[in-house]
Amino acid sequence: METSDQQLQETVLSPSRVTIESESNESEQGRSASGLRSFLAGGIGGVVGVSIGHPLDTIKVRIQTTPLPKPGEEPLFRGTLDCLRKTVHNEGVSGLFKGLITPVAFSTPICAVQFWAVTMGRKWQMSDPHEIPTNFQNFTAGMFSGACGAILIVPCDRIKCLLQVQQNSRGERPYKGPLNCAKQLYKERGIASLYKGTCATLLRDIPGMGCYFFSYEWILSKITLEGESRENLNPLRYILAGGTTGMICWFSILPADVLKSRVQIAPEGKYPRGVRDAFIELVRNESFASLYKGLTPVLMRAFAVNGGVFFGYEVALKLFNWIAPE
Repeated sequence: METSDQQLQETVLSPSRVTIESESNESEQGRSASGLRSFLAGGIGGVVGVSIGHPLDTIKVRIQTTPLPKPGEEPLFRGTLDCLRKTVHNEGVSGLFKGLITPVAFSTPICAVQFWAVTMGRKWQMSDPHEIPTNFQNFTAGMFSGACGAILIVPCDRIKCLLQVQQNSRGERPYKGPLNCAKQLYKERGIASLYKGTCATLLRDIPGMGCYFFSYEWILSKITLEGESRENLNPLRYILAGGTTGMICWFSILPADVLKSRVQIAPEGKYPRGVRDAFIELVRNESFASLYKGLTPVLMRAFAVNGGVFFGYEVALKLFNWIAPE
């Protein structure tokens, strides 16, 4: 009886305590979305992010895969703005969106799988699904997400890079579109041709996605005030946290991405040992600095795309929770 009276007195004297605890529980509940909701929200976020960032991705791939000029020759692109100007001048604005159909078609299942995987990865590590995951749990769940997402990312990136790079060629363009490209690759060596660059992608995405989801949750926690509900945050915070996360992640994995792009567009047999041969050739013929080739468009795109991805994801979750509260 004494304990009950004491609890009642504390509640009466501190009415804000109920509000704070309620907000805290609501915030934690926002982190414990079901796998299905994360799957659907992740797909929506992927469409938003890819549509925003594809022009910068086109510039990034073209800069990364352009060979060094021969003595006495002018470089094909002098930098990000020069690549943008020449692409628009020679191909129109539509040139910036070459190969967009494939990533848009793939972005929904890719991001859906990634967000589903990170959600399930967290839940498998936690005894209470409503508790806030630790930094380590976010990192390991992100690594699991990277491995799962690679199943769809590898063929998507292979086709996308080939379509983007063939625009630099002055000769005949072998691919008429993403479906034609996929068909020709399959005829060459079957499914193995579509999955060329798998090891390079896993080398990039397993640690990269671990860093990705860890960074987002950590940054968001730092810009969220104590007792503030995650579901009621200003959407600009999602964009800021997601965009900053994207820049951190891509800066850390860019060397692996450069090597992956080179392996995926190389003629058959050029790199028999995959990433190792691509790395040796790049360092021998160019320099270590070439591993960060295209850094400026990468970081610009990373902020735009990932700000859009997490904005779309979080807003979609809010919408799902409003329509059908868990």
